[in-house]
Amino acid sequence: MRRLMLWLLAALVVVGLTVFVFLPAAWLAPLVEKQTGGRITLGDAQGSLWHGSAFIGGAPSGVDPVTPLLPGRFAWTLSPLVLVGQVDMRVENPAALSQPVRITGNWQQWDVSAAAVDLPAERLAGLGAPLNTIQPSGRMRLSWNALQVAREGQNASLVGSTTLEMNDMSSRLSPVKPLGAYLLAMDWRGQQATLNLKTLHGPMLLSGSGTLANGRLRFSGRAEAEEGQEERLANLLNLLGQRRREGDKNIIALELK
Repeated sequence: MRRLMLWLLAALVVVGLTVFVFLPAAWLAPLVEKQTGGRITLGDAQGSLWHGSAFIGGAPSGVDPVTPLLPGRFAWTLSPLVLVGQVDMRVENPAALSQPVRITGNWQQWDVSAAAVDLPAERLAGLGAPLNTIQPSGRMRLSWNALQVAREGQNASLVGSTTLEMNDMSSRLSPVKPLGAYLLAMDWRGQQATLNLKTLHGPMLLSGSGTLANGRLRFSGRAEAEEGQEERLANLLNLLGQRRREGDKNIIALELK
């Protein structure tokens, strides 16, 4: 009887390992949705948990299909050592990522290697007013240095710096194209980040600073037209905030609290 129990136990171990080895990649989609509060999911997941691919999309609503948020498919390779608490994962997507990203660590904290990802500016409209009215377009790239990510209860903390480059930005509401190029620098310390926005060049000038803490954004800045472009940009600037006078110039106050 004892030998039989050992054989049964061994058989269960083999079955369990087999299930883990062939665990379908599609099982990751509900996990990603849960961790992102239903905002992001994996579309058309193929392969296994250990070696698979999928596109990143917005979580489906009703009968609407999953729409890709980023170009290309993300392919990953995950080491089985994750079963004993050691994370070693490689993610690549030549259509979106500047280089493959490696994620190492354990179940509670991870180190993410430096890289950059191209983002479609058109997706900014999904963030709500006034961006859904402005309908921005252009080229955006989010880059980061080596990051440290850790779980803190139901939230995640981040240590490191990220930079969002926005080039050739335009709006359907403005005859001026492009409006300019901008840089948003974010310095992350746990669940808080300091933000700094500046204009690199262009007829619409944006600047300001703020903080992002526990998901809440506070920002104070200004928008104004380059000399000679005031009339052509007036309608667009009026949508961004309240007009006020500073010295001999009219500016738009950008305030988020």
